[in-house]
Amino acid sequence: MIDIIRGMTQLFFEYGAMGSGKTIEILKVAHNYESQGKKVLLMTPAVDDRAGIGVISSRIGLKREAIAIHKTDNLFTDVSRVDGELAAVLIDEAQFLEPFQVDQLADVVDKLNIPVMTFGLRQDAFNHLFPGSKRLFEIADKLEEMKTICTFCGKKAITQLRVVDGKPQYQGSQVFIGGDETYIPVCRKHWKNPDLKKLKEFFPANKKVSKQ
Repeated sequence: MIDIIRGMTQLFFEYGAMGSGKTIEILKVAHNYESQGKKVLLMTPAVDDRAGIGVISSRIGLKREAIAIHKTDNLFTDVSRVDGELAAVLIDEAQFLEPFQVDQLADVVDKLNIPVMTFGLRQDAFNHLFPGSKRLFEIADKLEEMKTICTFCGKKAITQLRVVDGKPQYQGSQVFIGGDETYIPVCRKHWKNPDLKKLKEFFPANKKVSKQ
């Protein structure tokens, strides 16, 4: 969990593989601020519409409404227009941000003196950085990894494996929105060589997924 030092205004990026608890963490941070009577702005990219556009939803059923971020939105302008004093800006699925939007979030920190906490994946299912995550790694003040374990061996998971009809996928669109039925956290070894028998057990054929 990211430690917020009183009076410290920074751009944070908390990242981890699928299933590491990032969404639960952002909802917990929001609750902690609000329980102290402080106002936060929750935002999430519109591309992730699994629970509906503008909804932050965890796999255990916790959810909150949020401002939907579209690809052309100016986040500095959006934050500037919020009424009342903001204690923090919290952004889920930050990997889907455009790089210029990450720069705008840095301006929110530097010019508006509001801490910005972003949560998301480091890399895609092909082990390449998302553009939004890459920019956050380049300019964020503080980076923190949330850890989870490999589905197959229990070692630290560093990425996620995309699975369709029980088969691993190593090519296709970078953004392929599904849920637990389409991605599993894995270590590097099992990303390269997953247990195909277990995959078929975990993911029976003909499950429907949504593609973006």
